[in-house]
Amino acid sequence: MKRFAVIGQPIAHSLSPRIHRAFAEQTDIALSYEAIEVAPEALAGQLAQWHREAWSGLNVTLPHKTAVPAACVDCSERARVAEAVNTLCHLDNGWYGDNTDGEGLLRDLVDNLDVAVANQRILVLGAGGAARGILLPLLQRRPAELVLSNRTPWKPEAIAEAMAEHGRIRPSTHLALKGDRFDLVINAMSVGHSGHFPRLPEGLFDEGAVAYDLSYGAAHAPFAACARAQGAAVVHDGLGMLVEQAAVSFQLWNAVLPRTDALIATLRAESRSTAV
Repeated sequence: MKRFAVIGQPIAHSLSPRIHRAFAEQTDIALSYEAIEVAPEALAGQLAQWHREAWSGLNVTLPHKTAVPAACVDCSERARVAEAVNTLCHLDNGWYGDNTDGEGLLRDLVDNLDVAVANQRILVLGAGGAARGILLPLLQRRPAELVLSNRTPWKPEAIAEAMAEHGRIRPSTHLALKGDRFDLVINAMSVGHSGHFPRLPEGLFDEGAVAYDLSYGAAHAPFAACARAQGAAVVHDGLGMLVEQAAVSFQLWNAVLPRTDALIATLRAESRSTAV
């Protein structure tokens, strides 16, 4: 039986085991899938051990996405550009790293939610591994403007410079966004897990603007509150992206792309009933 897991810290909240087990049942593929908490200092040793034990693949979430590429013998182009990995595939000589976050985001935004990306003014909040994974796919959709904002300027500036050959990213601090207006604001910060959200300048959301959060569940609530207070017309969490990026990972491992619509609807309904 193929063995898979999602690794991160914290990880107990993850829906990935349920999602991949549902995909396995749908496609009649025998596999096991676990959620395993791994501290940063233990990451390299654990990855080497799991490769020796012939695990078939791993999903990677915070805080490990930018550390994992160093443990890979090869990476996809999109993972190399992002310098972040969320999917590991077992090769005979080591781990192969890929990044399905951007593809998962666009499958949810464009295909599921009918949110425009091309010719839109887009703001991405945060400059960690989650943000890096979605920038190239966003640039490839030709937005009118793509701004990357962080609390301090150094990470956005370095990322914008590193990705310059793929398109223009305007780096910014949160405070320097004052006076800017956007059609789509994407939150890629993990701060929502702490129950709060940093203060942003007023007026970021233009009329009809969409807010999209890569987080879901309780971690989504702080950004959702901020976006609604600022006048966002529509607010989406990252539950659909979670399922869509998982489907792409599942395809990398098993050579079949599972259907996602029914599972997203089920998880969405459960999320609403839990919140009531």
